[in-house]
Amino acid sequence: MNLTETFQKVRLASRRLALSDEGLINEVLRAVADETAVAAGDILAANAEDLRRMEPDDPKYDRLMLTPERLAGIAADMRNVAALPSPLNITLEERMRPNGLRIRKVSVPFGVVGIIYEARPNVSFDVFSLCLKSGNACILKGGSDADCSNRAIVEMIHRVLGRFGMDGHVVELLPASREATAELLHAEGYVDVIIPRGSGKLIDYVRRESAVPVIETGAGICHTYFDKSGDVGMGAAIVNNAKTRRVSVCNALDCLLVHASRLKDLPALCEPLQRGRVKIYADEAAFRALEGKYPSALLERADENSYGTEFLDYKMAIKTVNSLDEALSHIYIYSSRHSEAIITEDKEAAAYFQRAVDAACVYVNAPTSFTDGAQFGLGAEIGISTQKLHARGPMGLREMTTYKWLVDGHGQIRV
Repeated sequence: MNLTETFQKVRLASRRLALSDEGLINEVLRAVADETAVAAGDILAANAEDLRRMEPDDPKYDRLMLTPERLAGIAADMRNVAALPSPLNITLEERMRPNGLRIRKVSVPFGVVGIIYEARPNVSFDVFSLCLKSGNACILKGGSDADCSNRAIVEMIHRVLGRFGMDGHVVELLPASREATAELLHAEGYVDVIIPRGSGKLIDYVRRESAVPVIETGAGICHTYFDKSGDVGMGAAIVNNAKTRRVSVCNALDCLLVHASRLKDLPALCEPLQRGRVKIYADEAAFRALEGKYPSALLERADENSYGTEFLDYKMAIKTVNSLDEALSHIYIYSSRHSEAIITEDKEAAAYFQRAVDAACVYVNAPTSFTDGAQFGLGAEIGISTQKLHARGPMGLREMTTYKWLVDGHGQIRV
């Protein structure tokens, strides 16, 4: 397989896109949102074909599934992106030097963005809309699980781009093969940055093998600490929402940390989880507190594999701690630096937790389920960056830009 010609065409398309009119870009995004409803039947039929190849109890099944409601939400997100201000050509800094040179730091596109992702066809929409709005061409490398869905989505986008006379190579879907992944990871000179979205295994592979710069996103091992001053009613609602709202996403709760003095409240904290049939893996103290008060079929003792696991399922670990510092130590060891939360009425404890936790998003009295570009007012997101270089947390439009320095003079020379 040789994708060099494809990469060349995407590179050329990115140069043209960077000079496109903002009004045209917004019009195209709105048209794609409208066309999503028109083509919903074809997209859902393709998605059904993908779903037929996956067992319904597979944790990736929910990520793979598209519905009319989800397509409507995706279209709404694209319209939101179209309505946002352009992130390009913004003067980030400006200074006048003593020699008369005017120096400006201005936001510009990356150029070509490569996205490697698994069974998540919604990513095809999100990446296209955010990349187009930020002036980037994108190369999509989806997994075989979602290949029918991704092809239906990109074909629909290409139809709309053609109606507006835009180069269809601003979004390119590669074959769903390992060979295509390998070529993308070594497309130096054609691709400016690669962003993997998926499991920790995928992210580790991309980081290890890529010759192109990588921004890590995706894997989320998320904790919530119920402090000794936490409100039980609030805590139960937060834990349930963080765990069960959508178990297959990276911001879902994986481990509940409970202060030992509040073990008597643990059954009430976990009571709403019964409705979702959430299986709990509890340490000995938490197990004793829940025994007889939580369904026995859903309660097991934790082992060494219960912590540091991204379940992506109706499963959750519980760990008893004797102090805030012990909770922080547990998070430090097992966190993926994605999203962490504390439930507390102690303002000092809340402030200390937010200072001490090393994660992209740190919550006080709110669930980690809010870690999402749309929820943060960014319109949509490319992913949740868990690294510290360039971008951290939800990556919206501004995070899809870099910058260049513009220097204006009038004949100055350096001595």
